[in-house]
Amino acid sequence: MPNYSDILAVILGGGQGKRLYPLTLMRSKPAVPIAGKYRLIDIPLSNCINSEIFRIAVLTQFNSVSLHRHITNTYNFDSFHSGWVQIWAAEQTMERMEWYQGTADAVRKQLFEIQSARSKYVLILAGDHLYRMDYSKMADFHWQNEADITVAVQPITRSEASRFGLLKQNKQSEIIDFAEKPKDPSILDDFVTRDDPEKPYLASMGIYLFNLETLVDILSMKTGQKDFDDFGYDIIPHCVANEPKVFGYEFSGYWRDIGTIRSFYETNLELSMQDPNFNIFDPNNPIYTHGRFLPGSRLSDCELHDVLIGEGCIVSRAKINHSVIGIRSIIKGGARIKDTVMMGADYYDDSGDIPIGIGENCDIEGAIIDKNVRMGQDVVIRPFPPDTELDTDAYSIKDGIVVIPKRTILPSGTRICPEG
Repeated sequence: MPNYSDILAVILGGGQGKRLYPLTLMRSKPAVPIAGKYRLIDIPLSNCINSEIFRIAVLTQFNSVSLHRHITNTYNFDSFHSGWVQIWAAEQTMERMEWYQGTADAVRKQLFEIQSARSKYVLILAGDHLYRMDYSKMADFHWQNEADITVAVQPITRSEASRFGLLKQNKQSEIIDFAEKPKDPSILDDFVTRDDPEKPYLASMGIYLFNLETLVDILSMKTGQKDFDDFGYDIIPHCVANEPKVFGYEFSGYWRDIGTIRSFYETNLELSMQDPNFNIFDPNNPIYTHGRFLPGSRLSDCELHDVLIGEGCIVSRAKINHSVIGIRSIIKGGARIKDTVMMGADYYDDSGDIPIGIGENCDIEGAIIDKNVRMGQDVVIRPFPPDTELDTDAYSIKDGIVVIPKRTILPSGTRICPEG
């Protein structure tokens, strides 16, 4: 039998992340902070380590400096361990001058490095999902079925179906048909594959396990044939319709695609509730991140309800409800914060007229506050009606959620409200 050391994990670092703008104004999508102290890239990296897959490559391209810094400062195995986490950045060569054109094209441009790793299997992962998955069970399924490709699939509802790649399986779990984000009602009806009326569809999770030979063959097609730039739109449909044996591994655990501001906002706030669907406190499957030498948070005369708070915070006489408060957050007296994701700060700085943090008597509701924001006194922020979209120099509104970009300075008395 093969073993897990035969698997190379390749994590796709993402493109511009336009749907997460302005959180991706200064960073790549996998570097976006989540849950008060982590970054999105920590999720697939931790899943790999917890699954005993220790050879990992992260493919990066856009706004990648902070992502590179986080990975190199965090994921280092000792010299007696055979594992490694490497960054494979997009590069121009004598053969190829263009950047990555899609998920599959990114992997194609790194085929030399993939083959040099001498792994028999390649696990393709996204860098912007929140879930906890034991990839070793998927690998066991792959080997037991003698598959060429295995796709991780998730049961979903009809309302979600048009947002994902849908597939049909036979009784042996072999995939017999695939449609990427179908909108046609007749196609949706044809892809009902489960008896569960609540979740009648199976959707691709964007997680693929390939035999190395199969991956090389499909990405190295002969001249004159179509280049496959994307796994969902090109490679998986082609393989389902042709020779490789493609199987679906069903995963029914928690999984969220954090691709939009709304999904990012709601997923974070869900983690602040009691008994959330995703347990970040699981001692058997921890989420790893950069170790910081920060003191415990100091809370003075505060009123807190359903708050997830990171370390190194100083909060005085504040009322905080249903919110995530990130590392090194400074919140001054009289502040009220509700339904808000505050990412905190990269450093402490109380210099200047407006120090980093939330000033006295601020009233904030329905917002995402990125790192290192300086907010004066008596600032008021309120959510806007859903579907409201607006970009200004000081803030953005995405689907009604007010987003304050990184390093923004909001003067005292600023009001960001629907009524003006």
